[in-house]
Amino acid sequence: MTANRDELLELEREFWTGDQEFFAENADRECLVAFPEMACVMSNAELAATATKPHRWRNLEMQVEGIVEPGSDIVMLTYHAKAIRENGEPYSALVSTGYVHRLQGWKMMFHAHTPTEPQDGKAAK
Repeated sequence: MTANRDELLELEREFWTGDQEFFAENADRECLVAFPEMACVMSNAELAATATKPHRWRNLEMQVEGIVEPGSDIVMLTYHAKAIRENGEPYSALVSTGYVHRLQGWKMMFHAHTPTEPQDGKAAK
């Protein structure tokens, strides 16, 4: 199966802005997450619980750096993201997400952020 780039990018956008229901429907049974402050395996329910506010990010910009499909049912996507947090703080990161194809469609099974320097010169947190 060949992944549809537009479909994957739309899923990514929704993971930035979506609610708990979206997360529950589109994350795999388990997801490995890696952020500067934490790295762990989260269940679908645990991950969905992190999406407590439906519009956590604004003005999301994504610049795709690469997509690889190492198997017929696995896709890895890497992109630079810039967004504004709910509190107005700018955020910039190199983001990687892995998807696995299940009967219900593509499901997020890996997600990592490496913060980068925002354009305004403030250090990313």
